[in-house]
Amino acid sequence: MQGRRILLLTLVGFVSFLSGGWLLQRGASRAGNVYEQARLFDDVLGYVADYYVDSIGVTQLYDLAIDGLLEQLETGNYGGLGIRIDVRDGWITIIAPIVGTPAEDAGLETGDRIVGVDGESTFGWKSDQAVSELRGPPGTEVQITVARPGFRENLEFTIERALIHVNAIQLATLLEDDVGYVSLVGSSVSEALARELEAEVERLVDEGASALILDVRRNPGGLLDAGVDVSDLFLDPGQSIVSTRGRARGMSELYRAEDRQRWPGLAVVVLVDGGTASASEIIAGAWQDHDRALIIGTPTFGKGQVQTVFRLGHVQALRLTTARWYTPSGRTIQRPRARTPAEALMVTRVEEPEAAPEPDSSQVYQTDAGRIVVGGGGIRPDLLVRPDTLTDPEKEFLQALGSQLQVYRDVMTTYALELKAQETITDPDFAVTPVMRAELHRRLAQRGVELPEGVLRGAQLLMDQHLSYEVQRYVFGRESESRRRIRDDVQVQQAL
Repeated sequence: MQGRRILLLTLVGFVSFLSGGWLLQRGASRAGNVYEQARLFDDVLGYVADYYVDSIGVTQLYDLAIDGLLEQLETGNYGGLGIRIDVRDGWITIIAPIVGTPAEDAGLETGDRIVGVDGESTFGWKSDQAVSELRGPPGTEVQITVARPGFRENLEFTIERALIHVNAIQLATLLEDDVGYVSLVGSSVSEALARELEAEVERLVDEGASALILDVRRNPGGLLDAGVDVSDLFLDPGQSIVSTRGRARGMSELYRAEDRQRWPGLAVVVLVDGGTASASEIIAGAWQDHDRALIIGTPTFGKGQVQTVFRLGHVQALRLTTARWYTPSGRTIQRPRARTPAEALMVTRVEEPEAAPEPDSSQVYQTDAGRIVVGGGGIRPDLLVRPDTLTDPEKEFLQALGSQLQVYRDVMTTYALELKAQETITDPDFAVTPVMRAELHRRLAQRGVELPEGVLRGAQLLMDQHLSYEVQRYVFGRESESRRRIRDDVQVQQAL
């Protein structure tokens, strides 16, 4: 998009140096002698003093620099197979192959157990060890031994590693009442997202969608320009999307929509939560301020800072926080003293998500239509809907499982894989039967998980749900499992 000054704005969680900036180096140890390094440090202090978004005293800068010596940064590209894995019953189990990757091309399937890698048994491996062994330089090969439900003999695969591109769109489907649903849950806002989202929305509209749910829960964001491009899809030319405000000259800028929106009559709901951060907050904030979408869920994370790269010689550069983001109505996206992105993404169904700070009544803003929105950091939904939480009997059940939780999961997976091999479940809308429930209880007892009858009875609905998801995944596939989860998702149902 012309007129948009493209800076390197990396907006996902990172380890910071000098409280908001860090030094990018290649071969720094060979970059020169100690005097050159001292001059480099002087340059860094100068940039921070002049451009950093907040004013910091020199003494504090030196203290922060000392702290920075203790931080180690590492990054790199790697090749892989393109599979999501987990440990089940002591074995590495494929949750799902990623579309268009070597794993899918080779014929690996959901439910396959990787029992060997390059001739070595994987029994007892942890997930991180499996990831380490399966990764490698693109173009290299790895030999995989797979045990597949319904096959007596193990299967052998020789697969060439490749750079893996994971689509930001996890699911795009038509739900009831002609509502399109697009999930960006757990992915990111990448450069290609606007193009991919445009294609998927167009397909859903062609299939009859008259409304859209965009799910950006647990989405940590991405590039500022990518967030602007996605926002542009549903706004009219000239409407503001986000502004950056910094202390130094040239650090403040206003981003506006440039292209005419293609679906002005398409009603939109955006689902957000405490894991919705950075570029995904740009989207939610812009559409909310222009009354283009209704925001449903819980308050977002609150991460809106601009990172700018300053060159320091031929091999080094400094990345520094130079500005903060503001929504069209003037609300700051950055939340003071926010949780780390890792903490925000650890919200599970087991616990109620951490409550956001109370809104500051002095920071009141208005949307284009005059609706009241409150500032203070993050995006506060128009309709607060908390996710489903566990009942007291369900919490008691999980506490009773304790260290045997992994055994519980293993039993679920093993049973689901056997049902897949038996081909006895043929209807995706199946219900967990009393026979299935009794068999699950029997298998748990056989593995040493013996709980009081009252505890099992109190958790019956939860166990039925867990088993139904597991069977749905391994028998009918990941997308079918997602559809079933949507039916049980109170926030999605409220959006509908």
